Amino acid sequence: MNSDYCDDDIDIEEVASEDEEQEMFEHFRYVVDKGQSPLRIDKYLSTHIEQTSRHRIQLAIDAEYVRVNDKVVKANYKVKPLDVITIMMPFQRRGFEVHPEPIPLNVVYEDDDLLVVNKPAGMVVHPGFGHFSGTLINALSYHLGITQNADEGDERMGILVHRIDKNTSGLLVVAKNDEAQLNLAKQFFDHSIERKYIALVWGNITEDSGTIEGNIGRDPNDRLKFKVFPEGEQGKHAVTHFNVLERFGYVTLVECILETGRTHQIRVHFNYIGHPLFNDDRYGGDRVLKGTIYTKYRQFIDNCFEILPRHALHAKTLGFVHPRTGKWLRLDSEIPSDFTALIEKWRKYAGVKELQEEEQ
Repeated sequence: MNSDYCDDDIDIEEVASEDEEQEMFEHFRYVVDKGQSPLRIDKYLSTHIEQTSRHRIQLAIDAEYVRVNDKVVKANYKVKPLDVITIMMPFQRRGFEVHPEPIPLNVVYEDDDLLVVNKPAGMVVHPGFGHFSGTLINALSYHLGITQNADEGDERMGILVHRIDKNTSGLLVVAKNDEAQLNLAKQFFDHSIERKYIALVWGNITEDSGTIEGNIGRDPNDRLKFKVFPEGEQGKHAVTHFNVLERFGYVTLVECILETGRTHQIRVHFNYIGHPLFNDDRYGGDRVLKGTIYTKYRQFIDNCFEILPRHALHAKTLGFVHPRTGKWLRLDSEIPSDFTALIEKWRKYAGVKELQEEEQ
């Protein structure tokens, strides 16, 4: 990550990539010595990677994360001189020291293998430049009784296989052991995870349901933003499905189903079709985009912004195959109180406006 874009005034979760679940990142690379005699790759790696068990290495091999000369290999592969061995994981390697902090967690599910937490808006997920404490990882470190030094990479704290923006509330799954971490990371990489969000967007969406497709990549004119590029030009393939839940005239409440998980995907896709998220300061939703010019209406919008001082997005539902039992597990969360208060305020406004129009 380029520190030029990271300071105390910039949300590190906005700069960092939420689409880590969709990509593979190199964690280790080794070039085998010319004099190396044939040796099973799991044994070779266990002698070369510090603070990593052979069991964890075998799990990575089974998950097809270990490659030799850019090809996936089995545990019984015997390394040869000058082989190039890489370990590719579906999450970035980090180098931050993590200290346990007794921060309350809203745990909606927990067993021996994983837990699902309902993250509040305003909490950064992972430590980074400008956010070394008070993060979800600090809270999880305390909850699980583990810690991480800066030079340990992800050996103990690679427990999060996905994340959501700082100002997005909602569900996140956390792995408690190696098997669960690698299994869940693979499910995210294969796009088999069920993820449903609730969003309030500007404008009246004409369709009752639909699909938004468009490659998403970093905006070359603003490194803190992402945008949709014409297919094949640049960016990564992204698909968002949506269903309209309720219409309030000038804004629409929608359910969003992620088929992919690109950075800021929902925010970028709805901005692309002309319906940015309500109060999304990154993508222009923090000003009056629809409605009247009257002062009373502008005051109403300002009051709405005060009720929900963030973009209107909540990760409501999370479904996946349990890594140990193989059974489908679906968790649901309530929409937070600030979001429900905003919805109710718009519902009341839309009802009054409709009544006034009927009387005229």
